[in-house]
Amino acid sequence: MCGLSGEFRFDNRPADLAAVGLMCDAMVARGPDDSGAYAHGSLALGHRRLSIIDLSPHGHQPMVDAELGLTVAFNGCIYNYRELREQLAGHGYRFFSTSDTEVIAKAYHRWGEDFVDHLIGMFAVAVHERDSGRLVLARDRLGIKPLYLAQTPDRLRFASSLPALLKGGDVDTSIDPVALHHYLSWHAVVPAPHTILAGVRKLAPATVRVVEPDGTSRERVFWDPPFVRDPAKAGWSATDWEDAVLEALRVAVRRRLVADVPVGVLLSGGLDSSLVVGLLAEEGQHGLNTFSIGFEAVGGEEGDEFKYSDIIAREFDTEHHQIRIGADLMLPALQDAVAAMSEPMVSHDAVGFFLLSKEVSRHVKVVQSGQGADEVFAGYHWYPPLAGADPADAVDTYAKAFFDRDHAGMAEVVAPKYLPGHPASLDFVRTHMTRAGAETAVDAALRLDTQIMLTDDPVKRVDNMTMAWGLEARVPFLDHQLVELAAQCPPELKLAQDGKGVLKEAGRRVIPHGVIDRPKGYFPVPALKYLRGRYLQLVDDALHSAAARERGLFRPEYVDRLRADPNAELTPLRGNRLWQLGLLELWLQTHLPKEAVTR
Repeated sequence: MCGLSGEFRFDNRPADLAAVGLMCDAMVARGPDDSGAYAHGSLALGHRRLSIIDLSPHGHQPMVDAELGLTVAFNGCIYNYRELREQLAGHGYRFFSTSDTEVIAKAYHRWGEDFVDHLIGMFAVAVHERDSGRLVLARDRLGIKPLYLAQTPDRLRFASSLPALLKGGDVDTSIDPVALHHYLSWHAVVPAPHTILAGVRKLAPATVRVVEPDGTSRERVFWDPPFVRDPAKAGWSATDWEDAVLEALRVAVRRRLVADVPVGVLLSGGLDSSLVVGLLAEEGQHGLNTFSIGFEAVGGEEGDEFKYSDIIAREFDTEHHQIRIGADLMLPALQDAVAAMSEPMVSHDAVGFFLLSKEVSRHVKVVQSGQGADEVFAGYHWYPPLAGADPADAVDTYAKAFFDRDHAGMAEVVAPKYLPGHPASLDFVRTHMTRAGAETAVDAALRLDTQIMLTDDPVKRVDNMTMAWGLEARVPFLDHQLVELAAQCPPELKLAQDGKGVLKEAGRRVIPHGVIDRPKGYFPVPALKYLRGRYLQLVDDALHSAAARERGLFRPEYVDRLRADPNAELTPLRGNRLWQLGLLELWLQTHLPKEAVTR
């Protein structure tokens, strides 16, 4: 897990290594162990390394393979790199390191652009061909690792974080109205290629982009699993599905033990992270470091779920760490968490993961997390109403449960110049949910959430907050083979038992039933749901600052209405509407250069 940056010029000028260095310097937290740079004519690459596999200098990046004429910069982890190494050695390739980065170089030389089909893991990769001058960028199937792009007619820049791209300079920082629509409608989910800034795009998950020296490019989506029933599994019973899910999850957890350093677990005490702990214990991981976090209660709402995480810690005799966060630590941590965000993230979980990651990084460099199970196995409340629904009606049902506001509501919030002429978010959801490859409305919603929402909300949040402390987070529920299996599973098995039924039944063989049958939990941060005191003042200051007035994103009368009763209006997902606006302004004021406000 690391940070990469680069510039690829199309005008026959040498790449700006200084700008690449500035981008790299902005990602020291992602890779505190080592740094590297490479320049060859029109290309420059930079890299910050977090040493997890091959801790020696042989794993240094950017990695130049002079024999093959390839240079690689890589962020992520390839869990099957040992098997690929053995396979490639059988084809005559020689290795000078024990790193997964070198395996990527050899795999690219062997299979060309199809190298991604052989990789199991999370990755954002840049491969440069010395002889042709071609640059190839690729992002893993579920978008676990980010890759941001800023292109002009003369050059392409790319980096593992959006703030890093800004440090390189010369980026259009005007607001993208479509991205703003997504942010304010779809609970801060902004699908690729958009970001909140018009001059920054992001490579979509499961995508290979080939860029030629003259600037022409093409993209290929290399993974798009069908959410339909597999005829070969038509005779499977519910027990057969539970067996298959449990075995696939075992494999996924086992794969994510690949490291030359210890691996811990973020333990919320829910089904998903508890299952990860239980399966790691089956793999012989005794004395496992586990970590839970809790906050002060606000408005009668509890701020921790320690009673459940304690059950799992006792059951599997883990080295458990309870992290209690008081009000005195929350506010400064909140501002630091905003600084760590590559994009504005309205979910309260962000500050929780930020503080949790800070503590965890003192003990381990790698953790497994239960992220993604709700999207993959239908754990959310908006899936059951879609059962048996007509696909056309399903779009509106989904939006009613998930969206923070409709297009008419957007017109009440944003200034006219920032309002697209069409309901951009609803149109996107309708297009995605009605395309071929999903057998039922539930399948269509699960595909949307797995391929889009998951990537640009919880997965991005975990990546940003863990990497802010040089901590690598691995997500076994997003093992692509497990996701493919779940996509074929009959929806009724996933919807059973108030959601995740097939996973719950599989889990009963591994973890205590009391954890499985508990009310659904979440990562509670009550202080950001019920704004008062210093938190309310922080939001007020952001929304009434000179920068906010000059930018003019929001209608003043709407802001004033929210401010008159700051906790009265919650979104369907129980988010605070005032916090949503304040967080966006806080993010913009944190990351944009001062002169950008007037653009």
